[in-house]
Amino acid sequence: MTRHPITVALVEDNPAVRQRFQASIENQPELIWMGAAGSVDEGKKLLLETCPRVLLVDLGLPDGSGLEVIQEAARSCPATEVLVISMFGDEGHVIQAIEAGASGYLLKDSEDASLVEHIVQVVDGGSPMSPMIARHLLKKMQQDAGLGKPEPEIALTKRELQLLKLLARGYTYREVAEDLSVSSHTVNSHIKNLYRKLSVKTKNEAVFAATRHGLLDMRNLD
Repeated sequence: MTRHPITVALVEDNPAVRQRFQASIENQPELIWMGAAGSVDEGKKLLLETCPRVLLVDLGLPDGSGLEVIQEAARSCPATEVLVISMFGDEGHVIQAIEAGASGYLLKDSEDASLVEHIVQVVDGGSPMSPMIARHLLKKMQQDAGLGKPEPEIALTKRELQLLKLLARGYTYREVAEDLSVSSHTVNSHIKNLYRKLSVKTKNEAVFAATRHGLLDMRNLD
């Protein structure tokens, strides 16, 4: 099946980085460059004008935080996948970005050659992350699990549990549909119900929340 071109926009205040990313994206026929912005205000304007399929966002902007742009994307362009590309790799920034609605988080020292791969991955339902970022999230999950706070009981269907395990194993939504022999529409319906029950917005949040609630054992995903 032929893939529709993926529209991509960037919010980044460093001209050299903007030029580098633009060149990488324009060099790929499956991607369409929608433009770049250098501030929070410009980023929101670009977002609302284009609603790209993927929005690359830096967190450190001259007039505020890229988190504001991510939150605007969640409100105004829900079909837009946000991929953070930042020099900030500490746990605080990572957690805030994920909670705001980011689907992936990469550090700026990531290879440019992998940028296209990460963009395609996030469109296919993946959550690309730099190894250090994944480590921060795992640490956060372990800390939350060790607090011993009582969690409200959540009931998931057998199909939702199957889907959750596949997501935890790194499957994309398309691969989930193939594995379960159902349509993409059915998978999306299950995803929406799963996210609603777990009170989350992204795949990573769903996996962490399910683990915290005792619904998912990361050591046994078979």
